[in-house]
Amino acid sequence: MSAEDNICAMTGANGFVGSCLKRRLQTEGWRVVSWTRRPDPATDAVAFRLGQEVDPSLLKGVRALVHCAYDFGPLREAEITAVNVTGSQKLLRAAKEAGVETIVVISSLSGFAGCRSRYGNAKLQIESLALSAGAFAIRPGLVYGSHSGGMFGQLARQVRGSRIVPILWGGNQVQYLVHEEDLGNLLMGALAGRVPRGTGPISAAHAQGWELKDILARIASALGKHVSFVPVPWPVIWLGLKSLELAGAPAAFRSDSLISMVYQDPSPNFDLLKSFGFRCRPFQITPGMLDNATV
Repeated sequence: MSAEDNICAMTGANGFVGSCLKRRLQTEGWRVVSWTRRPDPATDAVAFRLGQEVDPSLLKGVRALVHCAYDFGPLREAEITAVNVTGSQKLLRAAKEAGVETIVVISSLSGFAGCRSRYGNAKLQIESLALSAGAFAIRPGLVYGSHSGGMFGQLARQVRGSRIVPILWGGNQVQYLVHEEDLGNLLMGALAGRVPRGTGPISAAHAQGWELKDILARIASALGKHVSFVPVPWPVIWLGLKSLELAGAPAAFRSDSLISMVYQDPSPNFDLLKSFGFRCRPFQITPGMLDNATV
C-alpha cells in the first residue's frame, strides 16, 4: 500500500495527546485529517463535534481512525453519556459503515472496574463500544515527552510559577507515566497489524507508580528550583472546584478530574502490553522537556 493511501482521521488532534500522536503519524508518512470543532478553512480538516450525527461519507478513503476526543464540558452524567459515550458510538458506527480498516480509541488508566469518576466510567463504556466494533482501545497513563502538555504540563507550570506548591493530602495519588514516543510506538503497532485484534483494553505506561509529590519534586529538580510542599486535604480542593462549577465559573480543572487523580487504579495490569512486545521506558525528565509546556 502506498503512502498516499495512508490517510488517518483523528478526533481530538488539537489536544495534547492527540497532537503527540498526530506528529508521530506524520513522521511515519501518514496524512492526518483533523476532525475538530473549528476547522481551519486553509486545511482539509473536518468539522466535528462529539454527540452529533456523523456522515459516513466523510470517512471515504480513510484507512484509519484515531479517536482521542473527549468533551469535558458536560458535568451531569446524562449529558456526559449523550455527548461522549453516544457520540463515540455514532462515530464508530460511521467508521464501520465507511469501511475504515483500523480504528483506535484512546482511553485512560482512569477507566477501570470500580472507578469513581464520571470520566472513568464514560471511558469504560466507550472502550466496550470500541471493542464491540472491532477497534483497539488503548489506556495511556500520564503522558509526558518532548512537548509535555496536558496534565503533565499543568504540573510543570505549577512548579515553575511558585516556590510554594500545594499537594493533595489523602487518597491514592499514584500515577503511572508513559512517554509520548512509547505511546506512539503502540499506536503504530496497532496500525501495522503487530497488535492482535479483539484484545481487551491495553494499558500503556511504565509499571512503576509515582506519587504526585515525587513527580512534582522531579519537575522542580529539572527546573533547578527549590520548592516547598504544602499538604491540602483533597476534599477541600474538590469542594472549591465543585462550587466554581455550580456557579458557572470557568475552571481549567474539573472536580471530577480530581476524583480521577485521587482514586486511581491501585494495580493496573501491563501484561497485555508486554505480551505484544512493547515496553515503556522508566520516567525521566530533562529541562528541555519543560521548555515548551503546552495545554
